[in-house]
Amino acid sequence: QVQLVESGGGLVQAGGSLRLSCAASGRTFSIYAMGWFRQAPGKEREFVGTISSGITVYADIVKGRFTISRDNAKNTVYLQMNSLKPEDTAIYYCAASLGMHFSANQYDYWGQGTQVTVSS
Repeated sequence: QVQLVESGGGLVQAGGSLRLSCAASGRTFSIYAMGWFRQAPGKEREFVGTISSGITVYADIVKGRFTISRDNAKNTVYLQMNSLKPEDTAIYYCAASLGMHFSANQYDYWGQGTQVTVSS
C-alpha cells in the first residue's frame, strides 16, 4: 500500500509559478513510477506528466512549462509549474504505478488532490 498526500496548491496570477509536492508513505517509493494528473470542472482527468527511473514524459499542453522531479530519500515527487495559464486551473493529483503509464486507469494509488487556480 502507498498513501499519497499532495500539497502546494493555491491561487496564482497568470504567468506565475507554483510547486506542488506529493509525499508518499512506505519504504518502496523508489520502485514506483509517479504521475501527475489534473481535472478541471466538467472535464475528464487528464495526464500531465510522469517520472520513472530518471525519465520524464509530459503532456504536450504543459511541455516546456512544467517540470517533474522526485527525491527518493524524502519519498516525495514534485511538480514545478511555470508560466501558468487560466486553463491550467484544476485539481491536481499525484498517482503511483509499478509501470510508466499515461492513462489514469493504469495507476494504482492516488492522492486526494490539491486545487490550483490561475487568475487572468
